[in-house]
Amino acid sequence: MASSGPVHKMEVDVEIKASPEQFHDMFANKPHHVHHTCYDKIQGCELHEGEWGKVGTVVNWSYVHDGKAKKAKEVIEAVDPEKNLITFRVVEGDLMEEYKSFVITIQVSPKSEGSGSVVHWTLEYEKLHEEIDHPETLLEFVRDVSKDIDTHLAQQN
Repeated sequence: MASSGPVHKMEVDVEIKASPEQFHDMFANKPHHVHHTCYDKIQGCELHEGEWGKVGTVVNWSYVHDGKAKKAKEVIEAVDPEKNLITFRVVEGDLMEEYKSFVITIQVSPKSEGSGSVVHWTLEYEKLHEEIDHPETLLEFVRDVSKDIDTHLAQQN
C-alpha cells in the first residue's frame, strides 16, 4: 500500500471593500459571473451537476494560471452562509497532474475596524511527490482574483 504524503496548507488574507455577504454570494451563488470580473484570469465557470451554492454541486472552471489555459472540476464540499464560507474540492483537471488532493476554502469576515472585509483563502493539498512546488503562484492568483471581484462589486454599488 502506498504511503500518503503530508497534507500542506497555504493561506492568504485579502482586504476588500465589499461586504462579506457580497463576496461570498459571488462564489456560492454566482460563480458563473466571476469571469465578468477578471476575464484575464477566469474564462468561465459552468454548472456540471447540482445547484449553485449547494453541497455536492459540481462545477467546471476555465482559467489562466502562469500564462497557460487550465481547467478544474470541483465539488462543493461545504457552504455556510452565516460564516460566509465555501469549500471546493478539486476532483479533475490540471491541478490533479501535480497533487493527489487539492481543497480550496474561502471565508469572508468583516474587518475588525472600519468597513470592508477580509477574504481568507486556504489551500490544502497533498503533492504527488516531493519535487512538486508548493502552489505559491496560485496563492497570488486567488489574491488577484479577490481584488478584481472587489473592484467589480464596488462598481455595482
